[in-house]
Amino acid sequence: MDKNKLPFERAKKEILVRKEASTSDKFGCDPKLRPIKELIDYGIVNIDKPRGPTSHQVSAYVQKILGIKKSGHSGTLDPKVTGVLPVALGRGTRIVQALLSAGKEYVTIMHMHDVHDKGIVAGTCKKFVGKIKQLPPIKSNVKRQERYRKIYYLEIIEIKDKDVLFVVGTQAGTYIRKLIHDIGQAMGTGAHMAELRRTKAGPFNETTLATLQDLADAYHYYKEEGNENPIRHIIKPIEFAVLHLPKVWIIDTTVDTICHGASLKVPGISKVESDIQIGESVAIMSLKDELVALGTASMISKDMQKKEKGIAVRTSKVFMKTGTYPKIEKNSARNNT
Repeated sequence: MDKNKLPFERAKKEILVRKEASTSDKFGCDPKLRPIKELIDYGIVNIDKPRGPTSHQVSAYVQKILGIKKSGHSGTLDPKVTGVLPVALGRGTRIVQALLSAGKEYVTIMHMHDVHDKGIVAGTCKKFVGKIKQLPPIKSNVKRQERYRKIYYLEIIEIKDKDVLFVVGTQAGTYIRKLIHDIGQAMGTGAHMAELRRTKAGPFNETTLATLQDLADAYHYYKEEGNENPIRHIIKPIEFAVLHLPKVWIIDTTVDTICHGASLKVPGISKVESDIQIGESVAIMSLKDELVALGTASMISKDMQKKEKGIAVRTSKVFMKTGTYPKIEKNSARNNT
């Protein structure tokens, strides 16, 4: 299923260097080397949501297991739905907003209301790949009006009698139950969703899943036996949650200014990923690959690399604490941001 990739997984990015720069080991920290205590307050875990509890309840269970006061999940799954549910921890909770707009993948069983020839089923499903018009179901949290959504791929795995097992990659905000209903309508006899499992949410997939019991066991080994390996394997640095976003890396002397909410100006950039478009969400990173902030691109990648001045990214949400990198003099800051 290598062809079944979400848009960011297909993208071939280049790193465009604006100016070579090094980073001091006196400030910041490689995300992979963060202490466990900090990970628990500033990390994200990919929970394999079981059938039964709501997404909110699963997030609450994570809080209870880790003894923290705050957590947040990305992309609500109905109680009967299982699979990938990223849960951000502690002060990292705001990162879930970056995942809400990311593409998703599901494996589902469509139960047809009559037996159809396999060719008819495959041909009908194929018509739903690409841009589709969808009316959200009555029981939804959004305004009920038609909107366009993209189906990136839809591959039938197996057809047995009236049941069709398939995998589908979708734009965020696509209702799979409604998609199946519409496919059934197009076949003329109707269909409904029998089972649903989410297998991808942005950069999170089934390779990084952990059950609530896995998390509880890992935390026990850490607290009672001093074994960090299991919990370090399960809790990912917050930076994992922006793997799907295009990135801009900044020099050390620019970091603290961005931490105070300033927009990123061209001279503060060391390197940038190719193909960034104006208006696109981007992650502003330190040269140690720490997430500094999220923002909106005001230039395309080539201009960020080549221009001498101007605002490259308008900062919208700061994640790094002020003072992590040294504060610089105003004159120097004016030259580097």
